[in-house]
Amino acid sequence: MDPAELEEIAVAVAGETAALALSVRERVVGRDRLDTKSSATDVVTEGDTACEALVRERLAAARPDDLVLGEEGGTSGTPAPGQVRWVVDPIDGTVNYTHGLPWFSVSLGAEVDGRIVAGAVVEPVSGRVWRAARGHGARCDGARLHTSTLEDLSLAVVGTGLGYDPGRRARQAAVLARIAGRIGDVRRTGCASLDLCAVAAGWLDGFYEHGLHPWDHAAGALIAQEAGAAVRLPGADPDGLGTGATLVAAPALAAPLTALLVAEGAGAIA
Repeated sequence: MDPAELEEIAVAVAGETAALALSVRERVVGRDRLDTKSSATDVVTEGDTACEALVRERLAAARPDDLVLGEEGGTSGTPAPGQVRWVVDPIDGTVNYTHGLPWFSVSLGAEVDGRIVAGAVVEPVSGRVWRAARGHGARCDGARLHTSTLEDLSLAVVGTGLGYDPGRRARQAAVLARIAGRIGDVRRTGCASLDLCAVAAGWLDGFYEHGLHPWDHAAGALIAQEAGAAVRLPGADPDGLGTGATLVAAPALAAPLTALLVAEGAGAIA
C-alpha cells in the first residue's frame, strides 16, 4: 500500500468535491434547505449530502475494493486486515458554510488497520490544499509544513471548539474561561480540520477539543503529525483528559497544555 498514491487520490477527490461545495452553497446560504443531526445547531445541508455522494462515487471508481466511512452516509462495511477505508467529512464546518463564512473544508483520510496513512484537506474558498502521506511529511500548496517551536505556554495561541450539545458546550466554555488567562490567546474557527492544519503550519501553537469524530480529525491530525506536532486522539485516556479528547500541539507545548487542561477540569467535559 503506497501512502503517496493514496495522498494523490485524496487531493484529487477533495479538490473536485470542494468545487461542488461552492456551487451548491449558493442555494443553501439563507438556511432554507437545512436538516439537523444531533441538535438544532448541528445542521446538515444539501451540500453535505451532495459532496459525500460525489466522494463515494469517485473513490468507488478509483479504488473499488476500498471502504468508506462518511459523516453523512455512515460506513460501507468493516475493513479486513490491510484494506483501505476512507474517512470522509464532505463539508467540515457546516455552520460556517451555511452562514457564508469562509472557514470550511473537504477532508479525506485513508485508513489502513486503524491508522491514517494519507489525507488531504481542501479549502473551497481560499483554494488551499493541505496534504500528507505518512512518512513523507506534510505540505500546503507545495510548501513543507513545520509546527511552531514555541516553548512558553503563556504565549501560546491555542485553538479549540465547542460541541453542539448544550451541556457539553457549557462545560467546554467553563474550562476555556479557566485557562484563558494562562495562555497567550484563543481562536475558535468552527472547523476542526482547518484548526489542525493551522497547528501544522505553526499558525496555531496548539488545539484541543472534546467530542470530535473520526472524520473530523482523520486527515488534519495526520497533516499536523507529519509537520512535527504531538498528537493525542480520542480513545484511551492515559493523561486524564478523557476518552473523547483530541489535543494537537507543538512538541514543547503538548505536556504543559495537557497538564493545564487536566488541572482545570477538562477530563470531566466528556
